[in-house]
Amino acid sequence: MPDTKKLLRKFLKWRYKNISNKTFVHIMSVVVGFLAGLVAVTLKNMTYFIESVLKMGVVFSQNQLYFVLPTVGLALVFLYVKFVHKEPIQHAVSSIIFSLSKKKGLLRLKDIYTPLVAAPLTVGFGGSVGLLGPAVKSGSALSSNLSKLFHIDAKTRSLLVACASSGAIASIFQSPIAAIIFAVEVFTLDLTMLSVLPLLLASISGVLTSYFFLGNEALFSFSLSEGFQLKDTAFYILLGLGTAVASIYFTKMYFAIFNFFKRFKSPKYKLLVGGMAIGIMLYAIPPLYGEGFGFINNLLDGDHLKALGKTPFDDFVDNIWVVIALLFGITIFKAIAMTTTFAAGGAGGIFIPTMVMGSALGNVLAKVINNLGLGFSVSESNFTLIGMAGLIAGVIHAPLTAIFLIAEITGGYQLFVPLMITASISYLMTKNALDYTIYTKELAKIGALLTHDKDHMVLGLMEMDAVIEKNFKPVHPKMSLGEMLHESVSKSKRNIFPVLDDEEKLMGIIVLDDIRDFMFNIELYDSIFVENLMHGAPEHIFYETDNMKQVMQKFQDSGAWNLPVIKDGKYLGFISKSKLLTAYRRKLITNTR
Repeated sequence: MPDTKKLLRKFLKWRYKNISNKTFVHIMSVVVGFLAGLVAVTLKNMTYFIESVLKMGVVFSQNQLYFVLPTVGLALVFLYVKFVHKEPIQHAVSSIIFSLSKKKGLLRLKDIYTPLVAAPLTVGFGGSVGLLGPAVKSGSALSSNLSKLFHIDAKTRSLLVACASSGAIASIFQSPIAAIIFAVEVFTLDLTMLSVLPLLLASISGVLTSYFFLGNEALFSFSLSEGFQLKDTAFYILLGLGTAVASIYFTKMYFAIFNFFKRFKSPKYKLLVGGMAIGIMLYAIPPLYGEGFGFINNLLDGDHLKALGKTPFDDFVDNIWVVIALLFGITIFKAIAMTTTFAAGGAGGIFIPTMVMGSALGNVLAKVINNLGLGFSVSESNFTLIGMAGLIAGVIHAPLTAIFLIAEITGGYQLFVPLMITASISYLMTKNALDYTIYTKELAKIGALLTHDKDHMVLGLMEMDAVIEKNFKPVHPKMSLGEMLHESVSKSKRNIFPVLDDEEKLMGIIVLDDIRDFMFNIELYDSIFVENLMHGAPEHIFYETDNMKQVMQKFQDSGAWNLPVIKDGKYLGFISKSKLLTAYRRKLITNTR
């Protein structure tokens, strides 16, 4: 180990002398892009291996076994979490945003390998989630720890974490442009040459890694046969409205199911209830199994019977309206199956389930239009694609990612106009109805949300501990004026004094101006007490619940220059407006240069 540290020190010295920071960042972006791509390929192969092992038996020929598989997978994840990870698995993208906002881009070592274990077990055994989130989390953790090893500063480390996410997405979807846009939209990076070039290098590295290990086979087997036709514009607008409603449903259902599972105090009960529920849904609707890329490809090929698989309704699928009903059932139950998988303790991502739900909805709408008997005809494969874009734009609030992703992975650049129509309508309606996404809602509550609004972003990056001052001399309410002057005022350089009881709870404050007129009147030293002089603070800052945006608002509303901080019901210190504004200015300069 000492030899390793010595070699690292030698390398760092050599690097500082021979490689500029800018060049080193570019080299690192290529490296983290490759590593993230390798993680994505590994996740894919591990998951497909588990699925293929299960297929070797009678699992997929007898739907009854669907009932038990998700429970087995969730149980294996539960055992891993209990004995190895030893804490609940966090949502991948949300935890990365929190790290960028509050931990200077630092992720733990266990975040590298835990997604590689938990996600394949969850998805391979039928959990209705995706692999993109775990790939992004593992790749980002690799990037973060590598940056820490090479003593890279916090701002550059955050950029390299975003580079890792681009590499992972580029590797999974073989879509480098959409990968860059995802990092900009979701991680709110500034689109400058300083950030674009590393993101581009990471994306290229990630996609080349995918080509090297997986070949040139496209993710979706789609060949565009019909381009955009002006007469279909109204239907694409209708699809935008439909995907907006579906996006709102998707998000609300996510939080509703999580709230339902909070009733179960034991993870074992969550596992059993969740596993049983997923099993029932898989028995009735087999395409809910796993990620669902096969389902999307079958729809794009026009084979809806293969997409639906063997269901209890096979005797009725000759009727197109039964097929439409089953596909609409996938639209409804994909969100339920996905969230149930998460709430029961599974690991995965929401991005790919969003695509599955969107593809089903788009195909349903196209089939309804084509079978109403009104003489209209639209391309079902095109609507399947554009439905995916609509859901991505609405659920994740990332319309540009949606547009370029679908265009890249299908080569369907002729569909740019309908993609823009549907994605923009879905995004605007969903954004108007829901301020936050699945990724960001909980982060917004704790003030850890990064946004493109510079003011809000800087406040989100600030840490309360950095601005709390503790060099205030406390006084007791039973102190006399004389005791206060001799024991606190004479020894303090501050003009404000917190009044604390025996349990260090804040009873009030005294400002030097409150006693200035009579503080030298010796006759009053023994007759006036602190409890007669103290008064309440104009406002209180609560350490556990207030974020920096709320702190700034309290200063603005109260007009105070110093406000006390309360932690666990006890006095902690003060925040001064001057120090707060100085810290804000420094953070703003650091993150905009």
